Amino acid sequence: MKLTMGEKLRILLKRKNVTIVELSRRLGTTNQNMANKLKRDNFSVKELEDIAVALGCKFEGFFVEDNGDKI
Repeated sequence: MKLTMGEKLRILLKRKNVTIVELSRRLGTTNQNMANKLKRDNFSVKELEDIAVALGCKFEGFFVEDNGDKI
C-alpha cells in the first residue's frame, strides 16, 4: 500500500520534530489551512517544494532528508 503525500508529510514532520502549527508558521499560512491540506492530501508541487525548504530538505517527487533518507 502506497503512502499518500499527507501521510509522508506527517512522517517527515515527526522525524523533524516539527508540529503542524510550526510548519504553518514557517510557511505563513494558518494551522487550519495546513491541517485541511494534510487531511485532503491536496498539495501543489510548489507547495511541496516550499514545505521541503521549510523543513530543511529537498522535494524530488518525494522528500530527501539531510542524511539522504527518502520519504
